[in-house]
Amino acid sequence: MERDGQLELYTLVAARLKEAHAEVRALQVPEGVRMALTRKLLVITAAAKHDLANAARRLELFITDLDEGRFPDEER
Repeated sequence: MERDGQLELYTLVAARLKEAHAEVRALQVPEGVRMALTRKLLVITAAAKHDLANAARRLELFITDLDEGRFPDEER
């Protein structure tokens, strides 16, 4: 039964990551900010391979920040 829950969570995280990447691509922000956001998504993607539940929490925090307009400073 736990395996079914894990599969559902994996499917949800994969769909949310795809949506988040599309949102970041569509943002009208400086390229440095976009790169920083993309890097964060890549870190969350990598984390999902080792700790799916933690990656899901991190992704939801990332999406909340994105929705509320909280972006990282532009990296040089």
